[in-house]
Amino acid sequence: MIDKLGVIDALSSLNLPMPGSNRGYSPKDLVLSFWLGIWTGASRYIHCDWLRYDKVLQDIFGLDQMPSQSTYSRYFGKFNQSVNTEVFPALQDWFMQQFDIGSITVDFDSTVITRYGDQEGSAKGYNPNKRGRNSHHPLLAFISQTRMVANAWLRPGDTAASSSCIAFMQETFDRCLSSKNVGLVRADSGFYTEDILGYLEESHKNYVIAVRMYPNIKAEVLGERNWISLSKGIELSEMTFGHLNGKQRRYIIVKKRVDDRPNSGGKLFDEMPGYRYSCYVTNMDMPLDQIWNIYNSRADCENRIKELKQDFGLENFCLQNFWATEASFRFIMVAYNLISLFRHFALNEHNKAMHNTLKSYCFALGAWTVNHANRKVLKIALPVKRRAWMDGIFSKIENLPPKLKYS
Repeated sequence: MIDKLGVIDALSSLNLPMPGSNRGYSPKDLVLSFWLGIWTGASRYIHCDWLRYDKVLQDIFGLDQMPSQSTYSRYFGKFNQSVNTEVFPALQDWFMQQFDIGSITVDFDSTVITRYGDQEGSAKGYNPNKRGRNSHHPLLAFISQTRMVANAWLRPGDTAASSSCIAFMQETFDRCLSSKNVGLVRADSGFYTEDILGYLEESHKNYVIAVRMYPNIKAEVLGERNWISLSKGIELSEMTFGHLNGKQRRYIIVKKRVDDRPNSGGKLFDEMPGYRYSCYVTNMDMPLDQIWNIYNSRADCENRIKELKQDFGLENFCLQNFWATEASFRFIMVAYNLISLFRHFALNEHNKAMHNTLKSYCFALGAWTVNHANRKVLKIALPVKRRAWMDGIFSKIENLPPKLKYS
């Protein structure tokens, strides 16, 4: 699939930093080797050393040898802010051009990555799981329909939730997704600011964003009297509201009765202890229940973040230099996207399986190479009943059209 997509040519076309020695690895080989380490289970740079002894994998990808941990550290140390800003949007844009899809939904989110050291940018900030620990606070943009990462930035741990969000959105829309039609934007309450809402409206983007319950919004919500019953324990309402000197906008309110929905999310207010409240702002005129359902499907973002952390080592590939850490962080996103593409177009019943499951089915297989008619032939040790399934995967990849299409 790497050959079908032309990944190596795409890497070669980027202005990647060059090694300091003429005997060093080529940039494309370093990046490909890093991805291979991630795909086969590495969650730290030292784990990538495993592949130095895997001659079969080196034969498959045409690599003379694999880099060591120190080679990765030195190479990623050559990345800086200007290189990251030039390279990664171009790489993501190339990747997005490899498939056709209709209007897409882009979900913006942030997460916390705990650090156990004093790396650049790691600082004490919002960290719900490890309070008081240093962390980074990255921004991520996901494409809902394809389960892919559209863009990602690393940020210092003491960064406010909405910091740099507009610049991040601009890069996502204008550079990473320049070939795609963005039909809807969804985001959590960390993106609820007047500036962000104004930017999305100026950019003619439809949006549904969770609302932070500031005191003035809380007062309006508690004062609402016109509710529509949706189902047992759930009521909906809407209001038009604008902050001081802000634009009047449409707000959707969801009220859930705690006795009927004890595990539901939302804010509890002392004035109404029997209910949980959620609120969303939108510039669309769809019915209340549809707006709420549209936002609820955004929950899959958390699954993507969980998989990135558990299966792709997102929390563990960290260097002292901030921009070096961001470089590995953003390369991990492309590795994740390539696996997402593989899952969708090459697999059937496992196309939504987590990566650790895929490794046991597709990657963790005994194999060797033999020479036949001046060519290397890959031999895979598989039970007879699984051979037809594996042949089907190879056949699907071989028959992929030049331009992939999501349906």
